[in-house]
Amino acid sequence: MQIFGAIITLIGAVFLFLGALGVFRMPDVYNRIQAGTKATTLGTMLFLIGITIGHSEVVPALKIVILILFILFTNPLSSHALARAAHHIKTPLAEKTVKDDLSDDEQSSEEV
Repeated sequence: MQIFGAIITLIGAVFLFLGALGVFRMPDVYNRIQAGTKATTLGTMLFLIGITIGHSEVVPALKIVILILFILFTNPLSSHALARAAHHIKTPLAEKTVKDDLSDDEQSSEEV
């Protein structure tokens, strides 16, 4: 069981690494937030599940479940708040961005 837990932990660590790499590689703030949030949410969950499977006699599973639920709910909410704040202060989008849905919503609400 420890080998299976180690493999799951390694996969989680790879996702965490790819999330960190995405933060450096993406062209603008919005893409960086998205890359960091998705990869770190999945990576952290896999990492914690792997630790629970590999060391079930040491780590209480209930604590890990509570941590996973906390991460699952707070990561998307915090990234959404950061993206809205960045858009509110008019942080520029990348040049390749095709459409800004939030800007379209703001313009239509100003017309009403």
